[in-house]
Formats: sequence, structure tokens, C-alpha cells
Amino acid sequence: MSNKLLFGLISLLFIHQGFAQTIRLEEIMKGEEFVGFSPQNIHWAMDNESVTFDWNPNGELGRSLYAYQLKQKRTLKVPVVDNRFFWTPTLDNHVHLSDNHYFNDNGDLARYHSKSKSKTTIYSGKEPIGAVFRNNNSPFIYFMLENNLFCYNETVGSIVQITNFIQGSQPAEKADTSFLYQQQRELFSFIKLQDEKKQWNEKQPKRPVPTGIYYSKNEYVSRVNVSADGNYVSFVLVMDSDEPTTNYESYITGDGFTHSRQARPKVNDKEPNTRMGIFDTRKDTVYFVNASSLKDIRKKPAYLADYGITGSYSKDRDICFHQAIMNPAENTALVDIRSYDNKDRWICSVDLATGYLNELEHQHDEAWIGGPGISEWNEEEGTLFWINTGDFVFQSEASGYSHLYSMNASTRTKRALTDGNWEVRDPFLSNDKKTIYFVGNKVHPGVRNGYKLDLVSGKITPLFEGNFGIEWSLSPDEKTWAIRYSTSTQPWELCIVPNTTGQKLVPVTKSTLPGFEQLILRAPEIIQIPSSDGKQIYSRKYTPEKSNGAAVLFVHGAGYLQNAHYYWSYYQREMLFHQLLISKGYTVLDLDYRASEGYGRDWRTGIYRNMGNRDLSDYVDAKNYLVKNHAIDSNRVGIYGGSYGGFITLMALLKTPDTFHCGAALRSVTDWAHYNHEYTSNILNYPSTDPKAYKRSSPIYFAENLKNPLLMLHGMVDDNVQFQDIVRLNQRFIELGKTNFQLSIFPTEAHGFTFTPAWIDEYRRILELFETHLN
Repeated sequence: MSNKLLFGLISLLFIHQGFAQTIRLEEIMKGEEFVGFSPQNIHWAMDNESVTFDWNPNGELGRSLYAYQLKQKRTLKVPVVDNRFFWTPTLDNHVHLSDNHYFNDNGDLARYHSKSKSKTTIYSGKEPIGAVFRNNNSPFIYFMLENNLFCYNETVGSIVQITNFIQGSQPAEKADTSFLYQQQRELFSFIKLQDEKKQWNEKQPKRPVPTGIYYSKNEYVSRVNVSADGNYVSFVLVMDSDEPTTNYESYITGDGFTHSRQARPKVNDKEPNTRMGIFDTRKDTVYFVNASSLKDIRKKPAYLADYGITGSYSKDRDICFHQAIMNPAENTALVDIRSYDNKDRWICSVDLATGYLNELEHQHDEAWIGGPGISEWNEEEGTLFWINTGDFVFQSEASGYSHLYSMNASTRTKRALTDGNWEVRDPFLSNDKKTIYFVGNKVHPGVRNGYKLDLVSGKITPLFEGNFGIEWSLSPDEKTWAIRYSTSTQPWELCIVPNTTGQKLVPVTKSTLPGFEQLILRAPEIIQIPSSDGKQIYSRKYTPEKSNGAAVLFVHGAGYLQNAHYYWSYYQREMLFHQLLISKGYTVLDLDYRASEGYGRDWRTGIYRNMGNRDLSDYVDAKNYLVKNHAIDSNRVGIYGGSYGGFITLMALLKTPDTFHCGAALRSVTDWAHYNHEYTSNILNYPSTDPKAYKRSSPIYFAENLKNPLLMLHGMVDDNVQFQDIVRLNQRFIELGKTNFQLSIFPTEAHGFTFTPAWIDEYRRILELFETHLN
């Protein structure tokens, strides 16, 4: 053992005794098995008296269903079968509860009576039902069954079929006059008798069957809804993509054979397209909505000018219809329509009697449409709901941040309900339609706080505001909140709080385990780092008691995700790993780099057509900040991250080869042309139409620049960033004669590791990389 290493170990024992001894890699890589299993999937029971959630306080192999009883103020495990208890059904979040509430009860149509607190099964069949619809407490309850809409009449107790979707072409009626047909009837009285019976049966009274709604074999039915009076049924037909799927191989299997698994397609320009139909139940007719009147429906995106392509398309662009949002009193509906090239969003009203489309709001972004309450991809539903028969609410980034707006559907008068350099998330309307509740980062980008907006006065009142994060669910009677609450050092716990202002968030669960509780965690400091283009980069800074002069920069995944915040990190193992690093003297910096969530439209789209450029520059700026302001040795800075973080790590070592002394890239995208469609086409368009964007954004095109030590780590059964991706880069390094790289593979792991020994092995290698090359 060298004197330097011996001295370091002795110093570590004396300087960080107690702190260092409690942080062991083998323990912190256990994740929830070390920290504790926080409550998840919180739902209110329909009787307002209990909250159910998935939990594991006893260290079992997985979570089970638990309930917190408000009156008894106790938490207990929900028995699977136990006649001593009756657990009322739970509601999806923010669903308004009627006196007789109909719902899907594990595939059956069921009714919950709120006064008697009793449940009745209305329909149970061989095939499970789907979505359940009801408007304004009418006696007609609609539900999906085997791809069709059915109606239960509460008054008479009958069930009738409303739609008759048929895949294929409508058969042409043609009488058979062939010689053989006539001959059979001339020769055999048996055949003539069969014909007579058939004709007799056809004349008998029958329950009417709706007209067949025919659709092509490469389409499927989606997003069915019913008007308030039941006269109209809206639906969307979605074309299946014919792009080939990808496959990955599983090597560690129960039977000893390798298994090929099917995964998603790669990014491509074969968009599915959709069409929206209206079925008139009274006239028994179907017609389709014509979207050709939409503004700029044939406009070519601006990026094509880089390839000398301008003007307009000869036909309408492919579009995505969302589900119609029915007006509560009129035969009109709202529909959110997206262009599949990700550039436009139209909010329109639809006259259900004619199918006429009236454009109310047009949102355009030369990068891509997105942001909280708008979308992460085209088929994701955005904020859109009626507040009365004339006005509706939606979200827009018109101000540069995603905010709430109201509009009158007749006059198109628009009003901003919220504004400022912050964003609105998860808005929903109160039962009396006078209040909108929402989560926002109003006081700081790194918090998630709860607010209510009075629609009459426009006043916004903070309900839960401070340096923490919440996820919330309001009880059906709107008197009580069930809230998941956390801070940067306190994992998520459940709080039950009255729906009034000034309430403190006190957990009713305790999920953390003894080993975790013994740790002395240093809360990261949220700082702002100046970037070279004049912006401020919000960052988490982990500062050691005594610096060793080296630093590690962490890159969060997903791109559009936030980690420099005041609530519990999604990356809890990495956060604990950072605690281990600072116990060894490293300074750790974790950036909300360009394209991270929480900072508005310009930050969100800062990587458009050039990933690994401005986002990477933010890390170069951060390194320079540490060197200049915190006495960090410029030659002793490493970088690491997973998924998008692995991608940035690769770009850091390949595009700025002299900036970072080493890097660890986990489950990394190496070539965006091989990643999935929904995420990639937003940011880089299509490989066939924007190849420049893909080439300048993909690490594999910069492989020749590798200089400093690179550790790559990847799961072989990753169905997201597939193993092929890292194999291709590995082969490129081999062909280029590079020697300063290493690939570690994990045969049983997918994109998110689940097996503790794999986590330990992965981070042991990362720690060894930093200890070897940054000391």
C-alpha cells in the first residue's frame, strides 16, 4: 500500500469518523430495502373515511394495500378476504362523486350508493368492461365492452348496445343469380325450406342493432365519449404503425435457453394519423370530422429550410385527435388536436350535429409543443375542461411558462388565470366549479406547493407552501387532503390534512428504516451557477467538510426532468452515493441543465435539433465555476449519469475531451436514430428529414475524440435504451483503436436496475473510477 493511500485512509478515519462509517455502498445500493418503502398510489375511498395506498412498512418482498382510517386515526393492512371489514371502492384522483356512483369494479359495472355506503354489481360478464361514462346524474350510464359502447338505463334496469364497430370493409349486397344457386333450389326442397325459414326469421321483431361503423384493418378504436343527452357518440380511429419493432435477447432464463423479446420501434417518419367520427344515435348515422380548416395544417416546419425545402405540403399533415370533452349542457364538445410533427396544437369546438370544427386556440412552436399540462408527447392528454356551459380552461406556454387560461367558446375571449416565471401542474376543478386546485413552483423553481384559484375573484391562495414537494389527492367531499410530502432529506410520507389554509403537514406514516435513520445526511445547497450565455443554472451542491480538491458532476436522466429541488430525489441511490462521495472529500454538483423541467419553454426547448450542445455547455460552465470559486483542481473533475445522463457523459468525453478527467456512462443513448419515436421525434424531428440534427447529437459520430478514461455500464435486457446501442459504440471504439474505455454488462438488468448485487457492482466500478483517476 502506498504512503499516499495509507495517509488518505487514516485521514478519512479521523476526519469523517461516524459519518463515513455509517455510509456503506453495499447498504445504500439496496434502495428502498435500505431507505424504506414510501406510500404510493394514493386513493380516497368513496365514503371519505379512509385512504388506501400501496406500502411496505415491514420489509416484505413487495408493497401491499394499506388503508388509513380517518376516524380511528390508524393505518392497517387491507385484508384480501375478511368479512370483518368492508372496504368501500376507491376513486381515481379528482373524480366527482355522485349519490349513485357507477364505476369499473375489476371488470364489472358496479354502483356505489354514498348514503348507505353499499356497493351493487350491475353487470358482470365473461369479458371485462372498460371505461364508464355518466353525464349530469342522468339515468343513462355508458360503458365500453369488447370495443363497443353500451348503455345501462338506471330507471328500467336494461342494457342496450349503442355502437357497432366492425373492422373491415362494409360488404356489398349482391344477389346470387348463378346457375348453381338456382339449380340447388330447383332440385332440393330442403334448400327451399331453409330459405323460407331465413326470410321468416328476418321479419320477426328484434332488438335493433346499431348501424355498423366500419374501419380498416390497420386501425383501432380509441377515445370514445358520449354527449350529455346521449344523442351523439364521439370516437377516434387510430392507424396502427407498420414500422417494425425491435428485439432484445434475454440470456439468464429459467429454462436455460435464450429468449428473444419484442420492444418498441425506432424513431421514424411513419406517423399513425387519426380520424375522428361522430355517431348520431337517433339517425343511426356516422360522419367524420374534417380538419382541413385548421390554421397552418399544411405548413412545412421551419427546419426543412436547412435542406432547401420551403412552402406548403400538398395535403394535410398527419394529426392526433384527443378525446372529445363534452359540453355539460349543449351538443358541442372540445377537442385537442396535435400535429404529429410536434409543431402545432389546436383546441377546437365540434358541433356534434354536423361535425363542423371551429378553431378556438392555436399553439405553435418551431421546436415542439410541450410543457406541463400540455404534453410530453402527442397522444398525452393536456389540460382541457369546461367550467360552465360557455367557458373552458386550458394551459399554454404563450407567456414562456405553462399557465392556466380560460376562454369563452362563443366569443373566443381569452383570460390568463395565472402568470409569472413559474409553472402550473395537475390542475383540477372543484365540485362546485368555483375553484381550481393546482400544484406549482410559484415561490422557487425547486418546490412543488399546493394552491387554490378562486374563479370569481381570480385570487390565488397558498394552501401548502414552503421548501418541500407534494403530490395530492382531495377527498370526494372535498373536506380533506391526502398528501405525499417530502424534503431533500426526508423521503415521501403520507399526510392527512383538512382542506383549509394554514395547515401543517404532519405524516401519518413512518416508512424509513433504522439503517437509513442512522445516517447523518447533508442537505444539498440549491445554488445558481452563471452560464456562458448569461443564464442561471439551478444546481444541487453537495459540499464536504474538508475538500480533497476533486469534484464529481452528476447528470440526471430523461432530459426533461428536475433534480435540483427541495424534495426527495427520484435518484435516491445516487443521492446517497453523493453523500458517500462528500464523506471522501469530493464536491458534488447536480445540475438542472438546459432542457430540464420546471423552468419554462425556452429552457425546455434549449436542446432542439442539437442535443449534447447547450446542455453539455452548462456542465462545462459548472466545472469552470467550481474551479474558479471552490478551489477545485481543473484536472480532477469527473462526470457521470444514466440514460440521458449517460448520453451527456459520453458527449462530455467525446466533444470536450480535455474538460473532464473521466466519466461513467450508464444505460446511455449513443445514437438517437436508434431510440424510441415519441421522445426523439419531439426534439430531433425524423432521421429521414433532419439527418443533420441526428448526426450532431449522437455520440457515435464523435467516437474518434475519446481521450480520457470512460466506463460504460449497460443492462443486456434494456428494452428502452437497448443493449445494441452501447454495443455499436463499443465496436466503433474497437475499430478506431481506442484503448481507454471499458464496458461492463449486466445480464439480468433492464433500463432501471432491480437486483441489488447489480446496483452494488455498478457503483463499485464508478467509485473505483473516481478514486483511481481523480486522486
